Amino acid sequence: MHGTFIPAVTAPAPVSEEAPAPAWWFAFCGPRLLVHEDGPAAMVPAGSDLDAQGLVPVRRQYLGALDGRPCYAAELDAHAAAPAGWTFAGLRAVYSRLDDDLFALAGRAFQIVEWDRTHQFCGACATPTEQLPTERAKRCPRCGLTTFPRLSPAVIVRVTRDDTILLGRAQNFPGAFYSVLAGFVEPGESLEETVEREIQEEVGLRVCNIRYFGSQPWPFPHSLMIGFTAEYAGGEIQVQESELADAAWFTRATLPPVPPPLSIARRLIDSFLDAPQ
Repeated sequence: MHGTFIPAVTAPAPVSEEAPAPAWWFAFCGPRLLVHEDGPAAMVPAGSDLDAQGLVPVRRQYLGALDGRPCYAAELDAHAAAPAGWTFAGLRAVYSRLDDDLFALAGRAFQIVEWDRTHQFCGACATPTEQLPTERAKRCPRCGLTTFPRLSPAVIVRVTRDDTILLGRAQNFPGAFYSVLAGFVEPGESLEETVEREIQEEVGLRVCNIRYFGSQPWPFPHSLMIGFTAEYAGGEIQVQESELADAAWFTRATLPPVPPPLSIARRLIDSFLDAPQ
């Protein structure tokens, strides 16, 4: 983030009589964010509440402060209508149109809204849960089960062989772009073991020299993408047809359509393109 964000669970009490900075509101109707569109740009509501938009949240969660301005996540009724001049848009649709810091917080807000919505009752005994006052968690007052926002770690891997890069096209996006391979971490696995397993399962290849590249929160709906690079160590491509429609080695000159800049997948591919030959 470019600004300074300080996460918190409880909104601080006013420390002076001065009017507080208007809060940023990340209000969701299902998976769609309430935004005001001004040409190519988009903006989220700012104010003490959502009254100016004529909306009353079903539930809200304090996120913290961005450069001193409070930030809230809000769940709206599933049948809420966008007020005049506003619209509901998916997060992908507002990428690069919303300020980078606000987009990052919108992704955080969506994950917290979904966790809040789906954990109103205890998963063990169905008792209504209670929000803990000092941490992002819900506790069952009957059996004591405590739940935290769900996070699903996944690895995403750029595999290279000499001057080529391994890319695959997913079955659920036929005709779309090619990308580096990815998969979720299974219980009991290290991240490196997940890299080896996913590449072996999806394309039948062995890899070596696994190195950490970077990470990216991915709120679709609650993943953490952990990027790695690896080198080809052996085998022939054998596509796992339940996952991939195609996979192949590509040179810089034969690169197919690839993901947009939104994703860490694109960063991994760009780092291959930018590497000295």
